[in-house]
Amino acid sequence: MLVAAAVCPHPPVLVPEMAGEAAPELDGLRAACDRAVGRLAGADALVVVGGAAETRPYGADAYASLRPYGLGWTSPADPADGAEALPLSLTIGRWLLERQGLADGARYQAVAFDAEPDVCMALGRELVEGGDVALLVMGDGSACRSEMAPGYLDVRARPYDEGVARALGTADADALAALDPELSRDVQAAGRAAWQALAGAAGGAPGLTGELLADEAPYGVGYFAACWSRRSA
Repeated sequence: MLVAAAVCPHPPVLVPEMAGEAAPELDGLRAACDRAVGRLAGADALVVVGGAAETRPYGADAYASLRPYGLGWTSPADPADGAEALPLSLTIGRWLLERQGLADGARYQAVAFDAEPDVCMALGRELVEGGDVALLVMGDGSACRSEMAPGYLDVRARPYDEGVARALGTADADALAALDPELSRDVQAAGRAAWQALAGAAGGAPGLTGELLADEAPYGVGYFAACWSRRSA
């Protein structure tokens, strides 16, 4: 059963050393992510879910690395021979967990960016079977919020992100489940599949409450931090 969830974005610049002099611009978002992730402690299992090229789990020896992005950070520092690198979304997820001392024992699950909603939701249900499970859900909003955004300006991007923010702030799993894959692709919302996995994990059961901790678009990309929990948890 899902007992808690944190939702965070996964831009490399969330890591201060990656952002350099611009790091203070994301101080508030970073603090919100820390606050959300800190609430995941105490569950029987902790699973990080994030978008990637394909849907697949990663083994316990998988490692996170920001070397492809120009920063010499790897976790664990000395990966086992033959270990696989986590995709970016899960790499930033591990970085966030380490900041809260929660990385040990966490599992990692990628979901394809283009996975159909029913596939994402079925995956979410599977992830929370057996015991009390917490999820760290990694996903960016639209990338079309301004003319300087990676996807340029799309007038549909802001309303799209506003809907996602409402859903995250109210633990509205139905609203996340209803996100349109085509529109999500048009506005380049990288988090759609991961958010729909969260919707499946929530299962429409009563008792979940949500809190939106951050809703920003400093570079024309929507970044959210939120937490969900059960009243009985």
